[in-house]
Order: sequence, then C-alpha cells, then structure tokens
Amino acid sequence: MARRPDGGPPRWFAPLECGGGGGERVPGAPTLLYLPGIDGVGLGLIRHHERLAKMWCLHIPVQDRTTFQGLVEHVERTVKSESLRAPDRPVYLVGESVGACIALAVAARNRDVDLVLVLVNPGTSFHRSQLQSLSALLDLVPDPFHSSTPQLLNFLRGNFMKMLSRFDGAGKALLEATSGLLPSLMYLADIFPKESIVWKMKMLRTASSFVNSRLHAVKAQILVVAGGNDELLPSREEAERLHGTLKKCRIRHFRDNGHKILLEDGFDLATTIKGAGYYRRSRQTDYVLDYLPVTDDELEKAIDRDRLLNFATDPVMLSTLPDGKIVRGLAGLPREGPVLLVGYHMLMGFELGPLVTGVLRSTGIHIRGLAHPFMFNESSEQLIPDSSNYDIHRIMGAVPVTAVNFYKLLSEKQFVLLYPGGAREALHRKGEEYKLFWPEQSEFVRMASRFGAKIVPFGVVGEDDICDTTTIL
Repeated sequence: MARRPDGGPPRWFAPLECGGGGGERVPGAPTLLYLPGIDGVGLGLIRHHERLAKMWCLHIPVQDRTTFQGLVEHVERTVKSESLRAPDRPVYLVGESVGACIALAVAARNRDVDLVLVLVNPGTSFHRSQLQSLSALLDLVPDPFHSSTPQLLNFLRGNFMKMLSRFDGAGKALLEATSGLLPSLMYLADIFPKESIVWKMKMLRTASSFVNSRLHAVKAQILVVAGGNDELLPSREEAERLHGTLKKCRIRHFRDNGHKILLEDGFDLATTIKGAGYYRRSRQTDYVLDYLPVTDDELEKAIDRDRLLNFATDPVMLSTLPDGKIVRGLAGLPREGPVLLVGYHMLMGFELGPLVTGVLRSTGIHIRGLAHPFMFNESSEQLIPDSSNYDIHRIMGAVPVTAVNFYKLLSEKQFVLLYPGGAREALHRKGEEYKLFWPEQSEFVRMASRFGAKIVPFGVVGEDDICDTTTIL
C-alpha cells in the first residue's frame, strides 16, 4: 500500500473532549502542551485527554525535517502566547522522549515563564542507551536496505542470522548488541520510511547533547515519569540523575511499565500529576482550591491499597442518631457541611485509609484531611524508600495542616478531618494505648464556631489491641 504523504510544518491540534478549542470544563484550568516522542504523531495522550481540561498536542508530519532548534522555537512561541494570555496560570509541558528534550530546552530559554514540566522517559539519556548503537547500526546497513522504498519493517523482521552474515567486525557486533532492541521499534517502521528514522535518531542525539549542556539553566518545576521496563532508554537511572541535577524536581517510578507508558494500561497521567502535588492553577500551589475531586478509579485504587487490612480486621462503622440511638452505619453523620470530624490516632494511623474511603463509598461524602506538612515536602521524599508513598493521601484530598488551609476548607463548607494529637499520637509507645496527646488549647473549636460548623467527635476501638508494642531503649 502506498504511503499517503503527511505534508506541512509541525502544528498543534486539540482533541474535542479537552475543551482546547472552546470552553473549559474546569474553571481556570492551565494549558497543557503535549510534545510527542520520536514518532511525532501527537497521539500519546489519547488515553488521557478526557481528563485533561485544556490540552494541545504537537503533530510533526512524517516527511517534516524541522530541526530540533526549529521545534524548540515553535513550542516557545506558543508557550509565550499562552503565558501572555493567562499570566497568572502556569503552562504545562508534557514531553515524551525527544519531546522531553524540547520541553527542557524551552524551559532553559524562558526562565521567567511559569512552567511545569512532566518528562516521560526523557531522551536526555540517549548517549547511554541502546538507541545510540542502533543509530550507528542504521548507517551501516548496506545500500539495498538503505535506499529501498519499503518501510524498515522488513529489515526489522528479517532473519537476523542471515543479516549477520552480511556484516563483519564492528557492524556485526552492533547488530548482535541491538537485536533484542529492534523488535520494540517495529511501531516506528509502521509510521516512518528508513530515511525518516535516521533523521529522528540524529535529532534525538542533537537534542540530548543540547539539553544536557543547559540543565543548569532550567528553573521550572519538574516531574520525571520513568518506566522501569523501558526497552529503549535507561529511564529509571536517568530519572535519578535528573533529580540530583535539577533543583525543583520530583520523580515517579513505574517499574512494570515500558517506553510507551502513556499508552499502557495502569498508568493515568492526571492522577500522577495530582499525586505528586504538581497540579495548580495559579503561581502558588493551593491544596484546597486547586484540588480535583477523586475519580471512581482513584477511589478503587485507594480501597485496594487497604484491602488486606480491611480483610484482616473487617472494620465496622457506627454512628449516633439525633435522638442518641447508636446504629450500625453512617446514618447519623451530617450530610451538609461545614463539618469538622475530630478524632484520635490509633497505632500507626491505620484507621485513616478505611475511614476516608469507607465514608466516601457509603455516603458520597468526601472528607478532606489536615495532614502533617512532612507529607508535602519535596525534600522529605529523599528520606523514604518510595517517593510516591504519600501520593494517595494527596489524591484523596489531604492538605497541610495550617490555620489558612483549615479556614479555606470550612469556608468552602467541606467535611474536614482533624487529629489534634498528630503524628506523636499515631506513633505512641508501649503503655500509651488509647492515650490522647491533644494540646491544651483547642483552637480548632474557635475556628469551627466561626463558620457554624458541626463538630463530630469520633473514636476507634480495637486497632491498639491487634499487636503488642515494645519499647527499645
């Protein structure tokens, strides 16, 4: 079948469901620009566009030969235009592979623009990847392959042992080294002729060198998403390197995902951005007003996280009706806010997850917890083995415990969860079962009364009895 030419320069398009060409589903939503990987098609967010309120995707035609510098300038013009249109909002750049290099280059050249970069398996690791070897291999392919018009697919699917006989020395060594890599690139052969792949590889090499020499100039907020099974790039190691090089950088590892993580099941871009605390609609993150309600999938994942605990303990919820009768279930819980739920932490705070998800699932009431600021501090992630350990709490609506956040939640008529005893109460020692560690001055009562909030005290029974704590001197 003859290839239908895809002419014209690089251009933007907006999926209809995103509201990119019209109204916004989320008021004040920031603009997100998607910069594709080496394929250049721009459909990498096809699984995610329904949840992204305002998104533009870059499409680079197959026959286009715009240089890396030209692509950077093209994206830069759009970034500046969006920044001028909404100077109080950030501009999001989601870059995949070589698109991540474009995003970093734009950020290095526009340090005064408020940018949030999401780098997916970034191509900055090209010089340490098998793609480097493949790039050299393509130049060694004999003329019948090099000048033929059929797609590279025939070459990739060919008999490798037969092909090996046509090479010797360095060429044979390169082919053997990359034979396991080539099948994973077949999707490129379905899109590109041979000469286009060679062009893309050279562009990726140039992009990687250009950006790595300018990382010191990048001041943007950055989230690196790395697939643990990336077949093309050493993305996990590269994420750690960028984290140590860039100032405002968080990383999220997905060990079971590969290079095309955006198209794979089990990964949700919007959830990942929310979990990292990187979604905002203004210059500063506002954990109260920027929050996006939890989705059904996010709720199910939160419930699944506590599935073993729920199975082992089979928690039961009881509530008190207005007439003082205690009933099984949450019929006694108020249905309209503002409401302040005040309780005490049990051992390790294990009750927190089942409490929040249980109330949401059974009543539809979303409880917003006031949590320790440690859970929101980027530097604190270096102290825990898994940097995403607290993501589920942010996804479920937790905010740092401050007077300002407490005020905002009550003013928004939210259901607020407060543990006055804090982390000390959750980490109690032997002999401190069911002991309160509340401050003498309960300022939260004064704040709640200002908004006429109902105060619902609650307790947990049994959690402190499921194991025996010991004190180590």
